[in-house]
Amino acid sequence: MASQGRGLHAKLLACLGPAITSGEYPPGTVLRTDELEQRFEVSRTVVREAVRVLESMHLVESRRRVGVTVRPTEEWNVFDPQVIRWRLAGSDQPRQLRSLTVLRSAVEPIAARLAARLASPEECAELTRHALGMVATSRGQQLECYLVHDVAFHRVILRSSGNEMFAKLGDVVAEVLTGRTEHHVMFTDPDPSAVTLHVRVAEAVRARDEEEAERLTREITIGAMAELDVLTP
Repeated sequence: MASQGRGLHAKLLACLGPAITSGEYPPGTVLRTDELEQRFEVSRTVVREAVRVLESMHLVESRRRVGVTVRPTEEWNVFDPQVIRWRLAGSDQPRQLRSLTVLRSAVEPIAARLAARLASPEECAELTRHALGMVATSRGQQLECYLVHDVAFHRVILRSSGNEMFAKLGDVVAEVLTGRTEHHVMFTDPDPSAVTLHVRVAEAVRARDEEEAERLTREITIGAMAELDVLTP
């Protein structure tokens, strides 16, 4: 019974979250618990659990005698991976991808510079392993396998920067890279020059070449933005 309740809660969340982030329920909309119960045929407990999660994301706020109100967009926790996932699945996907790619452009080159200074030998080896994994899966339409190494590569860069704030952005970057793949905002095979740049970044980090690691990573993010310009309206 408990697992059934969790399943209903997840289904309700999967309906309400995208509806809010897509604008179907614009800011200021009041969602009443009894109406949600009837519409989705779930118990009040299930509705409350779903609302609690939405509140944790700052998408809604609950007020006695008012109901559940959708909060203004600028108050949302836009770094929450689930919020990013919902927004990337909506009609605002192109703008969202660009916004997140600009964030990457601001953070990742500096993280790579710091990684070249601070990464442990184990982290250097991990970075190289995933860069070579990207090479190995960059042909033959192996985008899902490529994605595994791509996400891991960028997580290592952010983590090995030694900056806990950068490291926390690993989930954000993972959602960006996953969203590009799942929503087909990528070429059938990755750009060979981008793949090569990742290998060179790994080499620069291992060689402790801070300037080169930053420069090459900036090239990667510039290329990602250029790719968006081609593949999204």
